[in-house]
Amino acid sequence: MDVKQIKEIALKYTAEQIEGCITRQIDTGQNVCLTDLQSEAIMNDLSKADVIRELLDKGMSLADALRELARRMRLLQQGFQNKTNT
Repeated sequence: MDVKQIKEIALKYTAEQIEGCITRQIDTGQNVCLTDLQSEAIMNDLSKADVIRELLDKGMSLADALRELARRMRLLQQGFQNKTNT
């Protein structure tokens, strides 16, 4: 995860624009938000930027939004680890 790039996208584009970039990436393999990575990495970074942008729009600071994203990612990873251990 390139945190600097994700922050730049989250600050530059609205949540709707980021979601549009995600849709275009899925539909055409191209988007205007992020172009210098492989498709899977682009989708990962755009999705993270979208979460951060939505949190910023709700009034959260950038630092707190990044921490919240990290918290959510840890919870998700723990859920996957619990499923593979059962």
